[in-house]
Amino acid sequence: MNYIFGSMKIVFIFLSLLFIQCSCASDHSEKHKEPAEEKNEHEEEIVKLTQEEINEFGIEISTAGPGKLEQHVDLTGEIVIDPDRLAHIFPRFPGIVKEVRKKIGTPVKKGEVLAIIESNESLSPYEVKSLIKGEVIDMHLTRGEVIADGDHTFIIADLSKVWVNLSVYQKDLPDIQLGQKVYISAGPNTKEIEGKISYISPVVDEKTRTATARVVLNNSDGYWRPGLFVSGKVIIGDETVSVFVPKTALENFENRTVVFVKHKEGFEPQPVTIGRSNTKAVEIVAGLKPGQNYVSKGGFTLKAELQKEAFGEGHEH
Repeated sequence: MNYIFGSMKIVFIFLSLLFIQCSCASDHSEKHKEPAEEKNEHEEEIVKLTQEEINEFGIEISTAGPGKLEQHVDLTGEIVIDPDRLAHIFPRFPGIVKEVRKKIGTPVKKGEVLAIIESNESLSPYEVKSLIKGEVIDMHLTRGEVIADGDHTFIIADLSKVWVNLSVYQKDLPDIQLGQKVYISAGPNTKEIEGKISYISPVVDEKTRTATARVVLNNSDGYWRPGLFVSGKVIIGDETVSVFVPKTALENFENRTVVFVKHKEGFEPQPVTIGRSNTKAVEIVAGLKPGQNYVSKGGFTLKAELQKEAFGEGHEH
């Protein structure tokens, strides 16, 4: 009986030693696998592109560094005609309209004939001429019509320059000053133009409770039409930040805000922490260092490549 128990004890000890050895080997194997697995996981988030592919996709690469982050106040306003560039032209004497030579939208020169009127008094024709260079924006004359009052007129406007009248509420008045830079646009995805505040009204309108800040715009291409509602971003200051990137550099990848950083191996999505921002750029407080090369535009293409590889489609061109 003692012999049987002794034999069983030996077998138990042998099995225990064998289990410990296997466990150690398994742990040793896992330790050796972890770096390889991490390396593979790291490589999966690298996008490799040739220079030709970078050019083809329109990817732009910049170097991270300091920059000035502009702070602004948003105002709304309207495009209006400069009164000094507007002319109301009335026939001088009552009579019958014999000719109308210009139509709405027609450009005219200063002194150019707009219409011919036959006077009721002398029965002789006289010319109605433009007082300024511009274009006809309104008229109330038709051939054969009898005119006898001030309702019949041409309105000529020189729209090569227009005003932007921005409404400034009381809370924003302390921040608005003459000479400040303003970005004017008519809405998202529309043309934006830079101007400066040239006038601030000395009184506040009793009905709207706003003052007016005026910006004069060059309108030689006719883009800014009077009556158009616009928004203005008035730059009230700027701050220098250590790392400054355009918003086009930011992408959302795996529920994180990332910037694609360029390494020798390729492009890698680098999670970043955002600080101050405006409509065009942001401050990066962590995740991107000065001197690093990053994708400032076109990161969406790189994100699409990573997502495609995650679904097993690979990198094909």
